Amino acid sequence: MTLNRWTLGLFFAAAGCATSLASFAATQPACDQDNGGLTLPAGFCALVAADGLGTARHAVVAPNGDLYVALQSGKGKTGGVVALRDDNGDGRFETKENFGDGSSSGIALRNGYLYVAKTESVERWKMTPGQLKPNGPPEVIVEGLPTEHEHHDKGIAFDGKGSLYINIGSPSNACQSQDRQKGIAGQDPCPLLETHGGIWKFDENKLHQKESDGQRFVTGLRQEPAITWHDGAVYIVMNSRDQLDVLWAGKFTAEENAERPAEPMYRATQGLNFGWPYCFFDYGQQKLLLNPEYGGDGKTVGRCSQFALPIASYPAHWAPVDVMFYSGSQFPARYKGGAFIAFHGSWNRAPLPQAPSNVTFQPFAGEKPPGKYEIFAGGFAGKDPLINPMDALARADGVAQAPDGSIFITDSRNGKVWHVFYRGQK
Repeated sequence: MTLNRWTLGLFFAAAGCATSLASFAATQPACDQDNGGLTLPAGFCALVAADGLGTARHAVVAPNGDLYVALQSGKGKTGGVVALRDDNGDGRFETKENFGDGSSSGIALRNGYLYVAKTESVERWKMTPGQLKPNGPPEVIVEGLPTEHEHHDKGIAFDGKGSLYINIGSPSNACQSQDRQKGIAGQDPCPLLETHGGIWKFDENKLHQKESDGQRFVTGLRQEPAITWHDGAVYIVMNSRDQLDVLWAGKFTAEENAERPAEPMYRATQGLNFGWPYCFFDYGQQKLLLNPEYGGDGKTVGRCSQFALPIASYPAHWAPVDVMFYSGSQFPARYKGGAFIAFHGSWNRAPLPQAPSNVTFQPFAGEKPPGKYEIFAGGFAGKDPLINPMDALARADGVAQAPDGSIFITDSRNGKVWHVFYRGQK
């Protein structure tokens, strides 16, 4: 057994050792003086637990506190997974073990297995409790998934009843016959929706499934690696369309492109259609409107009245990449049951300044948010205004909850991992 601070805390609690548990809490790691560059709400603090990992995407925490981070490949990096362990309880990961390969985003621990979503497949490794790195090759659960370059990253979710959900993004902006070309109408019906643009459902234990073996769970989505299972449904935060002004000059201004197409959050149940590519959700009007590729003028609803509406929405081009519902008690009670969303940050607001990356908290009451979102973690850009997103110091890409209820945030720019605690009065 790894005797890190989570293991000791659970031992003291199980044994009823109140004094020891209090001593354990008092010796939690000290946060960085500047919170590792993050800006956080009052009472919260952070430390940089790891750095230089590569292009870090989603992450998951084992019961003993080990952290597993999916890595994107490219620029000389092989991708796969990096496994991290805090050996001495100082809050920083001293041991790093890499395994697997291929560009990866989604990652989850389920029933003794570590599942990893690559661009073309979902694999799983059998894990040994207390052992950081798995032995042997992975099993292939789903293979042959679409890998077109645009929007090929895969997120995963589990319903706890044996089913695995995978997003299959669409390699398109708005299903034009020639993508991202000025004034070209969208294909109607959109042929991409047969194999893209939705969430597919698979058996989490059956090996070597193909896309055709799965069931299309919902459709009408552009790109949505930010998926999770919560409260009887798949929750999704979608990347909306780009280039309203560039592709449809005269109909939309640069300011309208920068502000209008919201990043919507959906509660997905079997059979729903959310309207892409025919419609976009307007952030200002809070309406689903017809896309210009299908005859829209920024005012017309048309066929969009038949599609399911979002339960919340966020500003244009924030680029959501991960979502996690908080179930811990380390944070104040108001956070329990709410969603943390990692936004990667925009590229499509030019000539206006780009919207920098952030981690947003969305309060929830039952199945829907009762009110507006809040910026939970900022400071990723490092400069203001941000003109080029690649000038940002960091970009949030994943959020994971630790056994004690604190959270980790991953960064795809330089491979940082922040550990965020609450230290104020509850």
